Amino acid sequence: MQFHHHGYVSGDPRVQPAAGVGLDRPDELPDEVDVLIVGTGPAGMIAAAQLSQFPEITTRIVERRDGRLPIGQADGIQARSVETFQAFGFAGRIAEEAYRITEMCFWHPDPADPSRIVRGERPADDPGGISEFPHLIVNQARVLDYFAEYMANAPSRMVPDYGYEFRGLERSADHVTVTLVRTAGEQAGQEKVVRAKYVLGADGARSGVRTAIGCTMEGNSAFHAWGVMDVLAVTDFPDIRLKCAIQSGAGGSILLIPREGGHLFRMYVDLGEIDPDAHHEVRSTTIEQIIARANEILHPYTLDVRDVAWHSVYEVGHRLTDRFDDVPVEEKALRTPRVFIAGDACHTHSAKAGQGMNVSMQDGFNLAWKLGYVLSGRSPESLLATYSAERQVVAQNLIDFDKEWSTLMAKTPEELGDPGRLADFYVRTTEFLFGFMTQYPPSMVVAEPAHQALATDFPIGKRFKSAPVVRVADANPLQLGHQHRADGRWRVYAFADAGQAPALTAWAGWMAGSPGSPVRAHGRDVFDVKVVYQQRHVDVDISAVPELFLPRTGPFELVDYENVFATHPDDDIFELRGVDRAGCVVVVRPDQYVAAVFPLDATDELAGFVRQHLLVRERVTKS
Repeated sequence: MQFHHHGYVSGDPRVQPAAGVGLDRPDELPDEVDVLIVGTGPAGMIAAAQLSQFPEITTRIVERRDGRLPIGQADGIQARSVETFQAFGFAGRIAEEAYRITEMCFWHPDPADPSRIVRGERPADDPGGISEFPHLIVNQARVLDYFAEYMANAPSRMVPDYGYEFRGLERSADHVTVTLVRTAGEQAGQEKVVRAKYVLGADGARSGVRTAIGCTMEGNSAFHAWGVMDVLAVTDFPDIRLKCAIQSGAGGSILLIPREGGHLFRMYVDLGEIDPDAHHEVRSTTIEQIIARANEILHPYTLDVRDVAWHSVYEVGHRLTDRFDDVPVEEKALRTPRVFIAGDACHTHSAKAGQGMNVSMQDGFNLAWKLGYVLSGRSPESLLATYSAERQVVAQNLIDFDKEWSTLMAKTPEELGDPGRLADFYVRTTEFLFGFMTQYPPSMVVAEPAHQALATDFPIGKRFKSAPVVRVADANPLQLGHQHRADGRWRVYAFADAGQAPALTAWAGWMAGSPGSPVRAHGRDVFDVKVVYQQRHVDVDISAVPELFLPRTGPFELVDYENVFATHPDDDIFELRGVDRAGCVVVVRPDQYVAAVFPLDATDELAGFVRQHLLVRERVTKS
């Protein structure tokens, strides 16, 4: 974290300086905004948090509830999400209060007595070491709290506008007119009309925004029901504080998820197949019936529930919208979108794979920086079409995965055949479960993989995979990817050999001095440029590092020394990530996905790629 560059800071450095005069946030919801976000779920809140870093853009987020969410249904936080939280500055704090999953236990019917269950496989949660980030369990409400804190501390001082329900919208060529109704307070029942340049509907599975733009949810129900409960209980089941998949000989399964705090846990209890003609009747299943069913499955162990924090009954269904914005397929070439949907408004599935909140947040992250760039004049409107193109494919992959996982979870031991089949599937799909399989195809913000061989383990279109490095100026070992902040900037990493300085010096000189370079054409406030040397930090002369990597910052034009790195003595990033020893350039999007890889001398290619999605601005602001 950097601070003091604008003068001494004696308070909380996470509170960024407020935006200047004329940009102050009014308490009342304005009649006109740039972006209106409907819904304060994970997709909406991460979008608002990212847009809070663009104080020149008026963003408001409305919610029909009259205050914060007290308890959320989602709780699984995959490693990709924790990686994202790191960019927003709260990964460490949320990890401290969360439950951490380190392994998973699979229980099966005892071959000697199928009426009893016995412990089987016990694989590590991340057997291949895919990520340095943990797999966490924490209530969705706390995730939203952290994003709310980030927004409130941002230059725009953004806070949600509670007590507004979406009722409808009308689109025109250059704006969207949204009708809201107050749901709380003295003005309850009164209409409020807001004119917005863009609207994001993050308003859940029954999304009014989705209906208003004519999107349809397509899919089906598996006609299989599950009871879910968050409880405090006393039990003799030995693995109550471990994530477990439990299959009983009597039929039925339980997915056990320990919760944060050391005592609470969640159980997804198999209620069996349901009659398609009377499938809604299962919703009347009582908590007592769910608990009784759990005890049947757990035999010979018992569960004495002392308190129920929350419970529900749901049917497994898999549905996906035909598009994620308001532009029908036949009109894609004719106009750009003005209304978007994200999260459960786009895709619904079972909760047992722990993917819903995680994928929803990546929806919001993907869209928000693009809205920020278009509205601030950095990018053309055509950039917004990449949101639906990128995220709909991801959602389809999730639906396909969840169908297979939820089907396996619902099978009887006889149908599974091999008792280890479920554990094997869990281990084989770890990369997908953790959120790291997403790979965006070539587009205006993802280059063709012509130079992928220069950095084989930084796959273009996939998220930037961190690795240990040492910061040269202060000899601090750290993770390179953890330096990526959710400040809306692109990252450009130059990998080089300090002993072959001419190639790097020429590239840095072009970046700093050529009118056609990304930094000169678009501004240092758009690009965060760093260098990673293949030598050890003690062998890098900081005084010989090109000035590009030692930029001036703040009103006192202080030197920023935190952009120069060297290899870690125990983990050579060049070897770990397949980086060519001759050097290369890796370009990373604001949402942490690798956009391009280029040779150091391919300056024209780099400039051409950037021109696809960035506009040359007349005035470049100083960082």
